[in-house]
Amino acid sequence: MPKFYARRRVSILAALTGLIASAALFNSPSASAALPTPVSASTARTYLASLTVATEVRTGYERDLFPTWDTISGTCNTREWILKRDGTNVVTNSACTATSGSWYSVYDGATWTAASDVDIDHLVPLAEAWDSGARNWTTAQREAFANDVTRPQLLAVTDNVNQSKGDKDPAEWMPPLSSYYCTYVRAWVQVKYYYGLSVDSAEKSALTSYLSAC
Repeated sequence: MPKFYARRRVSILAALTGLIASAALFNSPSASAALPTPVSASTARTYLASLTVATEVRTGYERDLFPTWDTISGTCNTREWILKRDGTNVVTNSACTATSGSWYSVYDGATWTAASDVDIDHLVPLAEAWDSGARNWTTAQREAFANDVTRPQLLAVTDNVNQSKGDKDPAEWMPPLSSYYCTYVRAWVQVKYYYGLSVDSAEKSALTSYLSAC
């Protein structure tokens, strides 16, 4: 064992114990966690090649067809769970509402200290999912998609940046920070692949271009 670790063994164990206790207390992820790591660029390229290319169909879309936010753990719903996961030093009350903390938005590099300044982005927007296949799902399937904390689909970001994105795909919108492009498109393709959603031709062309630079 290296000397540094031998020297620090007690303090490291204490720190780990504290983290475990904190996780148990909130029954949710520890602060400073991030978007689940998406598949590699090479895997994303393989996934993208297998996706059906089809014209999008918006007919009949209503946001209420994708129920949010579910209770994920204890008193924490999906939004609160992601705020806790993506934030730093997040403190919550008995209702799991964040009362303090800070959130770094990977889309634009801004840091916020009020949860009200942060939106939970559906990386693949709900309307986009509807257009590319979710219109054929059951309500339960759409609910699972809208509250998916396992795939790289939900992320705490600056509210007005999320609003500028709206329901646009990568042919129409990308995060302001180009350094996040690769992560973003890898996550986008992974989510679409997992849920069997299609891509339109402009979307596939944009994704192919971005992935080629990863």
